[in-house]
Amino acid sequence: MGWGCGYRTLQSICSWIIQNGPPKTASSTEVPNIPTIQQTLVEIKDKPERFFGSREWIGTLEAIYVIDTLYDVSCKVLHIARSDSIAKHADTLRDYFEQYGGLIMMGGDMDAASKGIAGIHVSVDQDVYLLVVDPHFVGRIKTKEELYTKEYVKWQKVEDFVDSSFYNLCLPMVKSRELAA
Repeated sequence: MGWGCGYRTLQSICSWIIQNGPPKTASSTEVPNIPTIQQTLVEIKDKPERFFGSREWIGTLEAIYVIDTLYDVSCKVLHIARSDSIAKHADTLRDYFEQYGGLIMMGGDMDAASKGIAGIHVSVDQDVYLLVVDPHFVGRIKTKEELYTKEYVKWQKVEDFVDSSFYNLCLPMVKSRELAA
């Protein structure tokens, strides 16, 4: 896996916040580039000076710090321990999507690849699926079907996530304009 997936997931969330939340400042109307994200983390003293310009990855907690600093948006942290099941948190995730409708950042330790979570589905048989947006896509798509066939956007059964990994989820607390209306 590359080092940029956390940045791309964060940038997707920032784009969603810009479209749905009230801007904190004029500078919060743009999606931050990687240098801006890194500089923000250095300025708030989460990272040392040498972090700026590096290829070091960021995780869910760093995303929360950037969202709070640049957009003045609080985020709920949902920690799912190794011994826990993602399915146990289905109600929390469903409530989030119904109340806020945002994009969730998800990352872990054994499963360190960042991913966006854009939805949840619970089947009649109580199987839980998450709509995963994989930030590893590079290039231009020819058709939206290409995103599905290459699995950059997919419904993933929660049992198919790495069960030996813990997960941290970042739930930005900005209501979508559609839900707020």
